[in-house]
Amino acid sequence: MNEQTFLEHFASIFDEVELEEITMDTEFKNFEEWSSLTALGLLAVMEEEYEVTLTHNDIKGATLVRDIYEIVKDKTE
Repeated sequence: MNEQTFLEHFASIFDEVELEEITMDTEFKNFEEWSSLTALGLLAVMEEEYEVTLTHNDIKGATLVRDIYEIVKDKTE
C-alpha cells in the first residue's frame, strides 16, 4: 500500500481540507470538519478502496493518519 495514494484517499473525505494539509503525522480529529459524518466517510472510503472494514474502535483509538494507515495495512495483509 502506497502512503501517497492512501493520503489522497484519506483527504477525499474532507470538503474543506486540502491534500497538502494532510501528512501521515496529521492529527485528523483536530480538523474543524471532523465529525461523525466524516468518520462514516472514512469507513466508506477504506471499504471501497482497500476492501477493509474499520470498526468504531479502530477510529476511536486512532489519533494520526498513520494510525489508520497501519490498521488498514494490517487488515489487508
